[in-house]
Amino acid sequence: MLLLRCLWKGTLQKLSCQFCALMGKLQSKLKHSAYKCRPDGIIEERIQTKTFQEYSPAHVDSVFVIAALNSELCVSGGKDKTVVAYNWKTGIVVKKFKGHEREITKLACVPKSSQFFSASRDRTVMMWDLHGSSQPRQQLVGHDMVVTGLAVSPDSSQLCTGSRDNTLLLWDVGTGQCVEKACVSRNLVTHLCWVPREPYVLQTSEDKTMRLWDIRGLQVAHMFPPKQHIQTYCEVSMDGHKCISCSNGFGGEGCEATLWDLRQTRNRICEYKGHFQTVASCVFLPKTLALMPVIATSSHDSKVKIWNQDTGACLFTLSLDGSGPLTSLAVGDADSLLCASFNRGIHLLKVGHSKGLELQEVATF
Repeated sequence: MLLLRCLWKGTLQKLSCQFCALMGKLQSKLKHSAYKCRPDGIIEERIQTKTFQEYSPAHVDSVFVIAALNSELCVSGGKDKTVVAYNWKTGIVVKKFKGHEREITKLACVPKSSQFFSASRDRTVMMWDLHGSSQPRQQLVGHDMVVTGLAVSPDSSQLCTGSRDNTLLLWDVGTGQCVEKACVSRNLVTHLCWVPREPYVLQTSEDKTMRLWDIRGLQVAHMFPPKQHIQTYCEVSMDGHKCISCSNGFGGEGCEATLWDLRQTRNRICEYKGHFQTVASCVFLPKTLALMPVIATSSHDSKVKIWNQDTGACLFTLSLDGSGPLTSLAVGDADSLLCASFNRGIHLLKVGHSKGLELQEVATF
């Protein structure tokens, strides 16, 4: 009888573990807090000790890029050459897409759609549909080196791609054909972003500049003043009036984000300094989050910072210890951020207001 009880207890424990693994939830962990004063007197606050949920990892290796497909689903890619669609509210993997021969470098979602594009070091771009098969709907081949930029037009009819081969290509999404090509010497593309409601694409480069392209003929419409360091990323505000770019760097040299005017003057408006390694990503946060406009940045120093967009003051710093370089940020919904990392997969962050504007890690997957 005792033996039967032990066997029954072991079976129940095994089934319980299998059920938890299926649902994605593994365990909770603790995160400790600290406060750091910068020389300029600004207090940087890290998250207070709280529990957060750890789900089954979406990827088996480093995650390089993440994008929000809608208010519940995200897509991510990285070193494991797989694109994963994930429900970040339930912690469940919805679908995995395999087709690239090398790691995923960029993702771009088609507005108000279940479709998205992925780019890879294998020099190809693939189009996927969450509700379709696990095979790509399209495979676009035209670059000679790793594809490092993707931008979908607001009406979903065109795709712009960029590469370390110094070229930008414009594609017709319906036919999968390349309709325009532009090449600029030493223009090693790092990121692309389409300007809302406009025929313009913003592009950052390893030549330390940011260019504004007119897709009607794929010509450079404006080149912003060069920075001192490589520009790694760019993002355009929803109203299309402003944009932010990020710089690489080390030891606090460079490592900043810059706000630019996209309208008549196209001047530099503000800089956000405080990271100590390369700033890999930056996003405009929803206006409903705070009384003032705010932006967020993520860096290779394992920190996510929230900034006052107008003054450049750092409002909050969250340190994701042990995560390694933070590679990508995406706005999930009105109060959620998704952050990709080298060592600990994807982090779900919540913006709160219990003690002023603050950022809390609530889950990893």
